[in-house]
Amino acid sequence: MTQLTRTLSNGTELPLFGLGVWQVDDGAECERAVTWALEAGYRLIDTAQAYQNEASVGRAIRDSGIPREEIFLTTKFYPGGKDARVEAEKSLERLGTPYLDLYLIHWPQGGPTWAWPGMQAAVEAGLTKGIGISNFGADEIQELSKVAEIQPAVNQIQFSPFEYRRALVDAGEAAGIVAQAYSPLGTGRHLGDPVVARIAEATGHTPAQVLIRWAMQKGLSVIPKSTHQPRILENYNVFDFELDAAAVADLDGLDTTGETADALSRGNKWWS
Repeated sequence: MTQLTRTLSNGTELPLFGLGVWQVDDGAECERAVTWALEAGYRLIDTAQAYQNEASVGRAIRDSGIPREEIFLTTKFYPGGKDARVEAEKSLERLGTPYLDLYLIHWPQGGPTWAWPGMQAAVEAGLTKGIGISNFGADEIQELSKVAEIQPAVNQIQFSPFEYRRALVDAGEAAGIVAQAYSPLGTGRHLGDPVVARIAEATGHTPAQVLIRWAMQKGLSVIPKSTHQPRILENYNVFDFELDAAAVADLDGLDTTGETADALSRGNKWWS
């Protein structure tokens, strides 16, 4: 099964689909999830320093026998730290890999610009191929772009039909930044929605597959999280169908954000 990709500003290819391991316990649970995903054909794995499961991700990747260069590996700088380059070195030690494909600032705690020199230093030191951001709104992207020598390649954001941050995606695209969707299933909340269920039945697919496919058709890379092998397989089977314009419009209509340019709703920024 051929995976679709987006070409990032640094020339690397970002798969449009991968596994996120947020809230997955370090140890056997995380190793199993990554192993099952890689066996199914996933080639993008997304972790973070704050998840405290980088060691398990690294073990599963090494034990898979898949050449490192065939796997797109992302981790994120925890902005409670002081130096993004130093923390990247520690991540590489935990992951047991010589480089990252993508290194993101996890959220803009303390402002959107202070950590960027360390992120750029991580690129210059060969620790990561690309750098980017997560949970940055359009205003924060604009502020960072004014001072960045290396522009961010990706903005990882909460995104689904119910959190359709269209203006934020558009602001990123205008700055050469590809949006990546986390929580595309609303951590499970969106799977029972009647509109999603109706479209799933009409297309012969599951609600999860419909939600993932919608985000992919918007041009985003999508990283659903699961620790259950059947769901990991189910989530991957989204390349053999396409939602028609009517279904996409119905899903668009579920948005609760006003197609916002903000990364999270006002008052819901846990770092402020």
